[in-house]
Amino acid sequence: LKLSESARKELEAFFSDKPKSAVRIYLAPGGCSGPHLGLALDEANDDDHVVEEGGFTFCASKGLWEQIGGVSIDLSYMGFTLDPVNPLPEEAGPAAAGAAAVA
Repeated sequence: LKLSESARKELEAFFSDKPKSAVRIYLAPGGCSGPHLGLALDEANDDDHVVEEGGFTFCASKGLWEQIGGVSIDLSYMGFTLDPVNPLPEEAGPAAAGAAAVA
């Protein structure tokens, strides 16, 4: 797991007035570009892969972690961005979405 400095600072700001909890990486249904990864506050369980990074605990189901092979978390003007090491199989990608919009 790679956590950018800007994403780490955003998480620090979020937890500045509350106790830190684990951050779950999960597979969310998507629109024209297919499913994508999301973040949620959740405690890790026995079926999770757990990673400590930048002073934070991240968890994901072991099956999802095996599928994505790791993830880079960054921050954009739209919020957190999660880029899996292995692309999600159902992902159409921006080029396919753009081509569909033009056609």
